[in-house]
Amino acid sequence: MLNTNLTHITSEKELQETISTNENVMVCCGRMGPMCIPVYEVMDELQGEYKHVAFRDMEFDSPDARAIRNLPECANFRGLPFTVYFKNGKVVKATSSIQNRDQVTEILDAQFSVNVAS
Repeated sequence: MLNTNLTHITSEKELQETISTNENVMVCCGRMGPMCIPVYEVMDELQGEYKHVAFRDMEFDSPDARAIRNLPECANFRGLPFTVYFKNGKVVKATSSIQNRDQVTEILDAQFSVNVAS
């Protein structure tokens, strides 16, 4: 289990339920390593600001993480973590390696912008 303040996804079934029941989902699939921890910290900070996004983590070495590792969007990734953004059940963006707050918020704003009229 990852030592983060995020909600953990522990199975493929749970991943599928999460992306089917939430319009906007960000999943960071990694380990407790130097490239992953900063991404988890950014996600934890942003949970309060982006309430319309479900922030989740998943342990990279779990057999069920193949659901993330084997995505076509992650095929050429070489660095951890694999971070995948889902909108309405579909992958809209995927990144690998360390990401800072500005990089993450740029993706969140581009992919999951909130319509002011709603």
